[in-house]
Amino acid sequence: MALVLKDPGSALDYSVDWGLRYLTDDVLIESLWSVVPVESGGVTIDGSRFDNASATVNVSGGRPGKVYRLLNQVVTSQGRQDSRSILVRVEVR
Repeated sequence: MALVLKDPGSALDYSVDWGLRYLTDDVLIESLWSVVPVESGGVTIDGSRFDNASATVNVSGGRPGKVYRLLNQVVTSQGRQDSRSILVRVEVR
């Protein structure tokens, strides 16, 4: 699980590379992102996209001093299901 820093005023992209040592003769067909915890003034998901081997989410906001988990859940063309997380710590920078 990766830990990244984010300013509350920034809107940034974060990605998971599912192809790196994971997908062999397989591709992503679904990708869903969520943020935990969901709270007023917290990190919000502004958009997402994916291709055959990676998933990207754009997030903004967040309360300084808080840590949020961005959870990416995927399904592959062979029916595999998995999830990976990115931890985001919000700091005024």
